[in-house]
Amino acid sequence: MKKFLRKVGAVVIPVLIFILMRIIWYTTRKKFHFLNSISEEQHVCVTWHGELFMTPQAYRQIHKKHKASAIISSHFDGSLIAGTLHFLKIRSLRGSSKKGAKQVLLQAFKSIKSGEEVLITPDGPRGPRHSMSDGAVGIALKSKLPILVVTYTAENYWQLKSWDQFVIPKPFSNVDFYVQRISLEGMDLTEAKTYLQNKMLENTIL
Repeated sequence: MKKFLRKVGAVVIPVLIFILMRIIWYTTRKKFHFLNSISEEQHVCVTWHGELFMTPQAYRQIHKKHKASAIISSHFDGSLIAGTLHFLKIRSLRGSSKKGAKQVLLQAFKSIKSGEEVLITPDGPRGPRHSMSDGAVGIALKSKLPILVVTYTAENYWQLKSWDQFVIPKPFSNVDFYVQRISLEGMDLTEAKTYLQNKMLENTIL
């Protein structure tokens, strides 16, 4: 019975989440701050796990038609995220740094080679919040692609008591999105992780 309910939930819950996401999207006052020039070139795209309620929609606002895939955990909550992103035409690559890492990294490089942008939450799927795993930086360094950072702040919001302190802006509040292109050229892995983490923390809800 539990297995059946999970299967039903994996279909129904993403629909409900997406409807709620769109309601919040259309009822908030959004302002985009492009901190430097963003072109149509291919990127590795990053956002914090706790900002997934809004940032995939912001990504689609910026790159309306660009083919994209997202690295998502193989857990059940990952299935819900994957089902929700499907409505934004973002393909899912299932795995994480702890489970199925090698396979999902191979999928990511295959996606990049085909021209897709790869979306990653550096602190996902289990945190700690605002930490920096090797995944996003490693993929960017090896593929020699710049990173597109999308973060946001909100005037009024709900914050869940989850490990990522998941943020949901309240309707009719002001939401400011911060978008920047970051090059990691010439950096080693440790240096690049610290640099990217600092850049992502500049404009986010702490």
